[in-house]
Amino acid sequence: MTETRPASPTVVDAAVADVRDALSRLADPDILHVNHRHGDDHAVNLTKLRAVAKETGTGRTAAVKHEIGTALWQTGDSACRLAATLLLRPKAMDTDELDEMLRDARTPKVHNWLLNYVVMKSGRADELRPRWFDDPDPTVASAGWALTTQRLVKRGDEVSSTEICGLLDTIESTMAGSGERLQWAQNECLAQIGIHYPGFRDRAVSVGERLGVLKDYPTPKNCTSPYAPVWIAEMVSRQSGQ
Repeated sequence: MTETRPASPTVVDAAVADVRDALSRLADPDILHVNHRHGDDHAVNLTKLRAVAKETGTGRTAAVKHEIGTALWQTGDSACRLAATLLLRPKAMDTDELDEMLRDARTPKVHNWLLNYVVMKSGRADELRPRWFDDPDPTVASAGWALTTQRLVKRGDEVSSTEICGLLDTIESTMAGSGERLQWAQNECLAQIGIHYPGFRDRAVSVGERLGVLKDYPTPKNCTSPYAPVWIAEMVSRQSGQ
């Protein structure tokens, strides 16, 4: 039988204390140093952090895990918030709650995990996408673009040619001057249009070439460049088996 009663505060507080203690013991100054270069402030290896979250949830109902996740998020600590995204029950969260959390998620990794593990699984993306897409805060707007890209890739039958043209127009006119996180989100949208919509591929490549965004981004060997024309060409080649 599924437990629906709330967990006692003692149970939640003890679980949060255990998670914080575990994450504190796993903190590594070298990891923190690397993460700082990317705008993050957590010091725990993410594989080990996932293991802590998994252990915390083992044997507990979804409702109790959600309460623990909520309490971890409320600590404001980035490592705790990352663990929280793995414990929260996305469909139990309403639009305003997710909006508030997204606006409060200021570091890139917390923002990304919240978006991918909670928002995109919540069933609220269609309500949040237009709310965030044109937000004056570029970090919030980047989330709107990410949800737009998800829709382009997974629900293409709902997307009209007019909508794609509008996205390309906006990318062409704004991406070069966008802040880093918004620019990355717009660039991914551009690349995915080129990859998944053959009728717009030439224009997507042309826009990418003209803007030159991320053209010189250092890319490790055996990794695909984020420069949209190269990204598009690589993924289309893979799809065709060449």
